[in-house]
Amino acid sequence: MKITDIQTFVVGNPPPHFGGRYFVFLKLTTDSGINGYGEVYTATFGPHVIVQMIKDVFERRVLGTDPFKIEKLWRNVYGSGFTLRPDLSLVSVLSGIEIACWDIIGKDLGKPVYELLGGQVHEKLRSYTYLYPGEDEGVEFYQDADRSAERAAEYVETGFTAVKFDPAGPYSVFDPRQPGLVDIDRSVEFCAKIREAVGDRADLLFGTHGQFTPAGAIRLARQLEPYDPLWFEEPTPPDNTRGMARVARHTSIPIATGERLTTKYEFAQVLRDEAASILQLALGRVGGILEAKKIAGMAETHHAQIAPHLYCGPIEGAANIQISTCTPNFLILEGIQRWGGFHAEILKTPIQWEQGYVIPPTEPGIGVELDEDVALANPYQGRDLHLEMLDSPV
Repeated sequence: MKITDIQTFVVGNPPPHFGGRYFVFLKLTTDSGINGYGEVYTATFGPHVIVQMIKDVFERRVLGTDPFKIEKLWRNVYGSGFTLRPDLSLVSVLSGIEIACWDIIGKDLGKPVYELLGGQVHEKLRSYTYLYPGEDEGVEFYQDADRSAERAAEYVETGFTAVKFDPAGPYSVFDPRQPGLVDIDRSVEFCAKIREAVGDRADLLFGTHGQFTPAGAIRLARQLEPYDPLWFEEPTPPDNTRGMARVARHTSIPIATGERLTTKYEFAQVLRDEAASILQLALGRVGGILEAKKIAGMAETHHAQIAPHLYCGPIEGAANIQISTCTPNFLILEGIQRWGGFHAEILKTPIQWEQGYVIPPTEPGIGVELDEDVALANPYQGRDLHLEMLDSPV
């Protein structure tokens, strides 16, 4: 079997844009007529530039190759251009291609990918969601502790056993910084009110975006400890694992990190420094499914857990589900609410969610099929990146 063709889709995510402004999908086709889908999760360049990167990598390293030879393909792309280091944009492109190869492999063998990577461990996967505003609410929702507490209680009533929120204030290209007293007070207010609303029915997942210095993160964490969050996410920038490890040593709250990291090499440093006990790998940028399995294996030797990150489209989400299903040290899976809305519309069959849990699919490959008609009917034509930070100090 040989890979013969590629097609890309830059899809605009309609309002309310939960999961980002756009998604970048790709489809590989083989000479035997089997198709495989992947998703590229990177925002370092505009999506149409990323498409050109995908096509360049495909023509140089993928066209005419055997999709079963994942390790060889991975090394050839990773070492392309004499880099041999974790290049986020290149590895994101590789991730989407690699996921599509596994989709092809599973379809050719008639098996879900998780059955090819050790077999099913979990019958269902615990999931969480951000606290998102309702249809009649705007961005002011994110500053309203009372409404967030109400929303958390609503989610818990539907079955969620964990909710995430990030009230610590805006983040900028000039971070890290010390949190202001108003940031600390707001964070404590959110934790107190959400904990009161959900009691012991749900874990609190406290998110930040690498905003603080180690000293500042420690100050904030001490104020949050009485509310027993399940994790304190990315308290320092992702490049400073020793600083993050300092935070971990000074708080009882588990540290989670990884959404901005790529490859086993960056995650190995997190584990060596004991910077985090929960790894939030995003399969559309970490290096793909096999790379995620390697990272999960390394984490297992450190008694750390994985909690795959999702703030993009449902093809990466489907890959996250495959790796979670076959990983003993899986903790929890991020979703966009209950995997409905546009995340369901763009798939031929939606991801199955029941009472707070995702049910792993039994279909071969990654278990989902992109609805190409919906993808083509929703092209992204903007210039903004998937996610952006403030360009002036907070």
